[in-house]
Amino acid sequence: MVEAKNLTKYYGKTKAIEDVSFYVEKGEIVGLLGPNAAGKTTIMRILTCFLTPDFGTAKINGYDIFENPIAVQKSIGYLPEKNPLYEEFRVDEFLNFVCELKGIMKKDEKVKRISKIIEECGLSDVKNKLIYKLSKGYKQRVGIAQSLITDPPVLILDEPTIGLDPKQIIETRNLIKNLSGKRTILLSSHILPEISMTCERVIIINEGKIVATDTVENLTSKLKGVKEIYLEVEGEIEKIKNAISEISGVKSVNVILPIKEKINKYVVLTDKEKDLRKEISRKIVNFGFGLLEMRIEEMTLEDIFLKLTTKE
Repeated sequence: MVEAKNLTKYYGKTKAIEDVSFYVEKGEIVGLLGPNAAGKTTIMRILTCFLTPDFGTAKINGYDIFENPIAVQKSIGYLPEKNPLYEEFRVDEFLNFVCELKGIMKKDEKVKRISKIIEECGLSDVKNKLIYKLSKGYKQRVGIAQSLITDPPVLILDEPTIGLDPKQIIETRNLIKNLSGKRTILLSSHILPEISMTCERVIIINEGKIVATDTVENLTSKLKGVKEIYLEVEGEIEKIKNAISEISGVKSVNVILPIKEKINKYVVLTDKEKDLRKEISRKIVNFGFGLLEMRIEEMTLEDIFLKLTTKE
């Protein structure tokens, strides 16, 4: 549905993106994640035919950005980072204006589409209000509504939650999730929780290059060579460490935090392919120690992001 092949773009002598290739399946929500100036907006502007790449090409809904840019743009609903609103309009007036810009001229069809989009985007309570009087969250909803007016199969959203307060972020996130399914959605962000809570898959870009693309779970598995099992155990430290160390697949056992007399927290590093929780709990109980807590610490998207985008 969205396919980029070897996209490269220079601004003068500065290379904005280099050899960027990825594919987004029909119905997927995919996040383009990267620090500021990583190249996310450049990629989106190329996909929407606002910029021409120096090398490479892309297809949207089967249409090539060079061979058929008008068909590409008709297949896309686009929300730029700077929300393109005429704030002197009322919400319904603005959406009527957008309909006419996009060639929807029949009154009955305009009324039908506007009514559907207003309901879908949760704008019924503000449809007769002037846009400049709306909150930032509602303005973002109006921006998303204008991108949906032709019912496009692909949505491209550039930083859709930037500048919103926590309540507005949740509302916008839920709106985007509700729009998925029949639509393919590519959204960019440098806000990690938004990507992890909204997207099915993530493409991480740094300094103009893709450094990883996968689900968060698969990236965690690939980047983490071991599983970290955290324990809270009552008993003598050395005996506990020796008992757990005897288990095949255990790489190390370390005390990370003393709680109180004879109760300590431990981190056990094991082979990532093995889940040794049963063996560890059995060993602790059989030796007569008190197992008070056991959990696996998952690698967060923030951990993955920092590992892939820093040179240290």
